[in-house]
Amino acid sequence: MANCPKCGGNVANPRKTWKMAGRPDKAGKRVELTIGLFDCSKCGAFRKVLEKRKI
Repeated sequence: MANCPKCGGNVANPRKTWKMAGRPDKAGKRVELTIGLFDCSKCGAFRKVLEKRKI
């Protein structure tokens, strides 16, 4: 579940999810981000990071 950043409405399920490699931290470990694309009925589409995992 995600909240719309504009109106604050709750959106239950993402339309699409994907994984992306983020930048390395100070120790040199990269972060794998799971991002979801959500559709708010009032405002439209927005993205939100669902999970962060060090790889």
